[in-house]
Amino acid sequence: MEKKNLPTLKDLYSGELETKENQNTLNVLLNQPPQAAWIKDHPMAKGVKYIPIERIEYLLTRLFLQWRVEVRAIQVIANSCVVSVRLHYQNILNDEWSWQDGIGAAPIQTDSGKGAMDWNYAKNDGVMKSAPAAESYAIKDAAEKIGKIFGKDLNRKDEIGYDSLLNKVSKEEKHDEIFKEE
Repeated sequence: MEKKNLPTLKDLYSGELETKENQNTLNVLLNQPPQAAWIKDHPMAKGVKYIPIERIEYLLTRLFLQWRVEVRAIQVIANSCVVSVRLHYQNILNDEWSWQDGIGAAPIQTDSGKGAMDWNYAKNDGVMKSAPAAESYAIKDAAEKIGKIFGKDLNRKDEIGYDSLLNKVSKEEKHDEIFKEE
């Protein structure tokens, strides 16, 4: 087996890393913006954008050979169901499995006008609705870590482009691109 050396910080910033072209091509694909028609305004959080779970699942199916969700934990914290998952996906370049963890929470509904922590007034189907919603949020949280196409930078003010992974540029150009002030 060939021994590989770690890159230096200078190599990282200069763009002179020895990389696997196909992996960088996949990284660029995964970090393209999501289709604008799929981006929605969150119904309960003003000014927050999201991609519905059905689109995330569609993208997972289209981009990877296989994927599956492992529920790691379910808890009730305060008045919410909290779910943590591990999203497993098969790399299309080498067939190896990778994973990302995600966490999501959804409130357990109570009767109108009642306190969120007043369990005497929790809706009969409150947990039945909040647990799957929390799982969906957890899956989306894990998928976002894979790339922008899954919504990674939707609600961030600043972001970094990944297209340069495929381009050879001079050290000065790379440095200026990484550290430019907006």
